[in-house]
Amino acid sequence: GDYLVTIEEKSKATFLRAYVNWRCMSAGSSRVCVRMVGHKMEESYSETLKEQMSIVEMPLSDPPLCISCCPVTGDLLVGCRNKLVMFCLKYLVINQNLTVLDFERSLILHVDNLIPAELAFCARHIAITTELDVLILKLELVQQNADRTEQCAHRVSTLEKSVDVGPSTRTLQLELDEFIICQKPVELLGEESKLCEIPITLESTELPTEDTKCFQVRYLLFRRFTPDQSPFGFCEETKLHSVQLLPVCQTAHEEAEHKRELLSLFCFFSLPHVGYLYSVGKLVELISTYQYSEKSEQAVLTPQFLHVITSENLQCFTVRCSAVAARDEDPYIDTTVKACPPVALDICTLRMQLFIGPRAICHFKNHIILLTKADTECITERRKPARRMLSRKPDSIKSRTNSESEPGWNLYIINTVSTIQLYREMVDYSKTYENVKTESCIHLLSEAHLLVRAAIMDPSFLKSDEKEELRRAFRESCALLGDCYSRFNTKDYHLALPYYRMSGLSMTEVLKRLVSEGDEIQTYERGFIFYLTHSLNEDLNEELSKESANKVLQIFYLADPVQLPHILCSPCMRNICPLTAVKCLQKVEKMMPSVVLTLSKAFMALKMGDLMMYEHEMDSYKETILACGFIGQPKLLRQHKEGTVTPTEFAVHLKETQPGLLVAATVALHENSKIELEEADTFFKTLCGNNENTIPQLLVDFWEALLVVCSQEEILQELLLRVTSQYVWRISKQQVPDTKPLKTTEDLINSCNHFGLIFPWVTSIMSLGSPSDKAYREDISKLQSLLCGQSINIDSALPVLEPLTEAGNVGLTLHVLCNTRLGKYEEAIDQLLKRCPAAAVLYAQHELKDDSRAVWWNKLLPELCKRIRLSGKDCPILISSLKETLSIVAMELELRDFLSLLPEDGTAAFFLPHLLHCSQRKLLT
Repeated sequence: GDYLVTIEEKSKATFLRAYVNWRCMSAGSSRVCVRMVGHKMEESYSETLKEQMSIVEMPLSDPPLCISCCPVTGDLLVGCRNKLVMFCLKYLVINQNLTVLDFERSLILHVDNLIPAELAFCARHIAITTELDVLILKLELVQQNADRTEQCAHRVSTLEKSVDVGPSTRTLQLELDEFIICQKPVELLGEESKLCEIPITLESTELPTEDTKCFQVRYLLFRRFTPDQSPFGFCEETKLHSVQLLPVCQTAHEEAEHKRELLSLFCFFSLPHVGYLYSVGKLVELISTYQYSEKSEQAVLTPQFLHVITSENLQCFTVRCSAVAARDEDPYIDTTVKACPPVALDICTLRMQLFIGPRAICHFKNHIILLTKADTECITERRKPARRMLSRKPDSIKSRTNSESEPGWNLYIINTVSTIQLYREMVDYSKTYENVKTESCIHLLSEAHLLVRAAIMDPSFLKSDEKEELRRAFRESCALLGDCYSRFNTKDYHLALPYYRMSGLSMTEVLKRLVSEGDEIQTYERGFIFYLTHSLNEDLNEELSKESANKVLQIFYLADPVQLPHILCSPCMRNICPLTAVKCLQKVEKMMPSVVLTLSKAFMALKMGDLMMYEHEMDSYKETILACGFIGQPKLLRQHKEGTVTPTEFAVHLKETQPGLLVAATVALHENSKIELEEADTFFKTLCGNNENTIPQLLVDFWEALLVVCSQEEILQELLLRVTSQYVWRISKQQVPDTKPLKTTEDLINSCNHFGLIFPWVTSIMSLGSPSDKAYREDISKLQSLLCGQSINIDSALPVLEPLTEAGNVGLTLHVLCNTRLGKYEEAIDQLLKRCPAAAVLYAQHELKDDSRAVWWNKLLPELCKRIRLSGKDCPILISSLKETLSIVAMELELRDFLSLLPEDGTAAFFLPHLLHCSQRKLLT
């Protein structure tokens, strides 16, 4: 809201007034309207408000002592003796052409035994100071329910029962001629601040409606100070001043310019010789302490600086608000991705300007407004020493001396130096420390970086004329900090990496900044090596030139030779001279031999086209050791380019010469979390030149090999479905593999427990198959072996097997195998008797055991009799099967039960031998 609030004294009475539409006075209009707060205006009367200033009277039961306006909402908080009164800003729409500002008294905070000296109010956070106490509160919205109106009427913040809040504690402020009794200093943060012995009662004064907000108090901080002590006694001028709450919003973006939310909140307050800055947003903590060279009169906090006036100076200190806000906003701060100078970075004084008798200070945009009094011996009564500074009695609040007629008052408006200009000065000054490589250079550049960061987070940033220049300065400051952490021997050397990333510089540009021209030997600090190592190990799209790549090779050969095999595999080093690389690797191998180093030499030999050298290196170790060696550096086989997986020349060569090693190495990478399953799919498809929908045999080989070692059930089922789908596709489409499979069915059965021995009845059915099935015999047997195992989930596999259900004997075996795994034995027997009756008894002998033996006489025997009766005597296969079935059933059932199963129209001579066998078995037992 655009209004001005004052506390005015007249005829020993104190008034609280708000001046609305006050700009009309500066425009030349002299019309003034006076109205009471909440007064309903008639439309005919209010039309004149467009061209006149309004004075809104706000009556209070107690005299106002201090006020504060919320910079976020425009609400007003008034401090009185033992209470705080909150007025909510309202926008009254008179008509479509006129909206008037007004206030509504909405909440009263009753605070026992407290006389506020200063207030700060922002986003429902309240900071209260007395002479030596600071209390910070937050008004929190309470979850509302059906009875919320009654609950909101009077809400009391409850304290810990262990705290004594009786009058004897709060009023123990004895003042005798001989001594003063002071309470000890206290600092309570967060939940502990409830123990501050200051009970607060909330009283809602709004008319209850559905939109009425209900609050409760949360204590954030309480701090009590004691007077400064010296050998000569107490310093009676110890009083708190300049309490302030500073909000910081989220960084502005063009697409969400008007949707900025409060990000961080800071509270500042000061004693005469020391100031304190706290963060009171997500976490309550002390950020900085400011020591003044002399007694301070007043201070004002901005997102970039703290301005302090003393009796003769205007001092300017740096602040850490932007460092805290950056970490609140971005979770990637303090990682290898992004960085920001630490909150604990020592503060520094930027400049000190002499003024005669500064009395008051305030800040607006890029202006400092300073009020001075030339006569330095005349001190305002508000700062006048008093023996009764510890008393909270009414007569300790002195009325202000009428100073209107006093001479010597001056008002200064000081334009602050622009952020860009000050940034340039700080960068130039930091260069004086550049050659000596001290922490002072980093400190100055960190201050410059925070200065620019604070300017970018400012709400007016998007409308600033310096917007693009500030962005360039931010990137430049990141680059300069990256240079420092790369060149200096500092414990925070790792920060070179995130600062260079934030600068937007390419690796080539960084090399030009740090590596001198020519062949002279340089010393490279840990920060530079750390940056290069991480940058080369990442999948960047930048390719270094041959000269730059050779320079990087020399840097690592001198500084960190262990990393040579790894950095040579980086996509950035694609243009390296392979002969130079091999010479360096050979020297390193003499000191530190390893499998990865040998593989790197083989890789370089391939690049040179030296196959003899390649074979010599590959013969140095067994294939199993070589496969494990790729775990140490996966980029020997695959690299990422523009987000896609690209096989290396090494992988292409292995595909042609040693596909088994290639598959084994990829399995090792997957089992060690170096490559994901989908990534491996893309790798093999790209390697074999297949499109997205075609599965190369080498990928199937990888899946089969992975089944042998995979232990994760989720991945296992996924692999089983993939190989099943591929077998089914090739059989149904009559497609042969593009390359010879690495493993036969027998190999898989012997090495992988997910592939089972093929059942005899399956073999029997397949022996009767057509010659065309023999071309795909390997895929058919692998598929049947999978279903003969116990690992694959049949319910999930059924949709995949659907294309083969009618495919002759193959489809029959798959159908029967699935029904068997699902326990549907009777359906399986029906299918066999219908399509291959010769295998029915063989199936029953293999599958119908234990709990399923009853299927012999309940299903198979009756079904055989039925089919023989329908087909007549010309069915030798069915008759032979019936004989075998009768032999089994006769061994299992009692004579009476067996007899009841025989058909009434059966030939006695056919069934009599089985009846005799059943009865003889009974006699023997």
